[in-house]
Order: sequence, then structure tokens, then C-alpha cells
Amino acid sequence: MRQLFLVLIVAFALPAQAALNVLATVPEWAALAQEIGGDRVRVASATTALQDPHHIDARPSLIARARNADLLLATGAELEVGWLPVVQRESGNPRIQSGQPGYFEAAGAVRMLDVPARLDRADGDVHAAGNPHIQTDPRNMLAVGEALAARLAQVDPANASTFRAGHAAFAERWRALIKRWEAQAAPLKGVAVVSQHKAWAYLYDWLGLREVAALEPKPGVEPSLAHLALVRDQAATSRPRMVIRAAYNSARPAEWFAREAKVSVVVLPFTVGAPEAADLTALFETTVQRLLKGL
Repeated sequence: MRQLFLVLIVAFALPAQAALNVLATVPEWAALAQEIGGDRVRVASATTALQDPHHIDARPSLIARARNADLLLATGAELEVGWLPVVQRESGNPRIQSGQPGYFEAAGAVRMLDVPARLDRADGDVHAAGNPHIQTDPRNMLAVGEALAARLAQVDPANASTFRAGHAAFAERWRALIKRWEAQAAPLKGVAVVSQHKAWAYLYDWLGLREVAALEPKPGVEPSLAHLALVRDQAATSRPRMVIRAAYNSARPAEWFAREAKVSVVVLPFTVGAPEAADLTALFETTVQRLLKGL
């Protein structure tokens, strides 16, 4: 009894281990960190599903949040280049500066698509490292998750085994889900589609969809009616079945094209937190089902 009493005294005397403060630039990495870290992480996202992650204001509240972060999770590939460096600098937090263990870029873990042959800002919102929207392929979650678990373990060695176990459980469940989604999405292979913004390269690569046109004249540039009419005429011979936009995109260009070309509009959630996409699983469940409905 006396030994038990002493054990209890020591246990209560030990300070409670604080959860790791993780700040993600976008909701998908916040969700992935939560999957892996469980109750050993306290996760927040700098953006929501209804915001364009290219264009965010470095608000004082965001800078204050970054000041207390132990780990900053970014997509990289210049997705956040317009605002994240300001947040890092103004936070005064040495842990989350580029090159430090507390700064992690997801794009470094995957094969990049749409790497430009030339760099010219006159071509619009072009990313030198390739298309940064890697979260639209669920297979990338496995690669990013493995790298993220290793980084969490580096930043918080005391909980390394927890992060490894969290990733292992996630990966096992995720592989089974990918297999199911691929079986469900088989009718989509080879289907011609039009994109409002070139945000879906990884999704198309995964499911075998064919992008035959994009509504934006240049990435990030709103299309005029004259340009939309040109896209309609040029895409006609390819017979697209649907036009796809993200939940945060303006509805007008896709709706106009759909009426004129007599195709379906498919609004995809793009990231966690959009309608019917409360978590990572729902993100891809909804994506596949909406694409199939678009047929």
C-alpha cells in the first residue's frame, strides 16, 4: 500500500506533457496531422475550405498563432509564397523558420505534376516546382503522412512511438479506402472534363479523367465571356461530360459554360471543411460520388 501511495505521489508531481502545437496552412494537412498525432497534438489551420489558399492576408491573429507553433505544416511548391513568409518573419518564432525542424513542406514528399517548361509570370499564377494541389490524390496522403510522422517524431521525440503508431493505423485504413474508391470510380476513366482552375491534375492522374480545357485563360485569371465562348467552341470536339470547380471558386464561369455546352457542373470540396467533407475520408467519398453523379 505504501509503495502504491508513493507511486501516486510521483505521478501527480510530474508535470502534464503538453500537446504539440501544430499550425497548418491549409485544412487537409491539419486533418492529416490530427489523424497521426491524436491527442498528442493541438492542431489549427490558417485557412478554411472556402478560401483560396494562394491569396491570404497575414492577419495579426494568424501571426499570433504562428508565434506559439511548435510545427508549421505547409504545402510548399509556392502555394503560400504570397503570405506565409510574412507570417514566419513577423511571428518571431525561430522554430518554424524555413530549414528548421519545425517547418515542414508536404510537396517534398510526392511526385510533382505540371512542372513548367518555362517560367514567365506573364503566364499567370505559375508554380516553378509544379502544381501544388497535391491533396486531390488520396495516394499522396500516404507519402505525406509517412514524412509527417517522421517529422513529428523529430520535433517531439518523447511521443515518437505514438506518431509511428498513428501513422501505421491511418495508412492501413487509408489503403483500404483507396482501393474501394478506385473500384467505385472505374466508370470515370477516360472521361473528358473541363476545369475552371487547373487545380485537379493529381485527381485526374489518380482516376484517369482527361482534362480537355480550362476556363481560366491563365491560372488565377478570371475568364471573360469572350474567352468562355472560345473555350466552349474549342472543347466541343472533345465532348466533355462535365465542368469542375472547387467550392471556393466563383460559380459564374462554370455555370455559364455548363449552360452553353450542355454539360453538368460538378462542385468538388477541394479540401476538408467544405460541405459534405468534414474530414479526410468524407473529402474523397464526396469527391468520387459527385464525379459519378456528374456523368
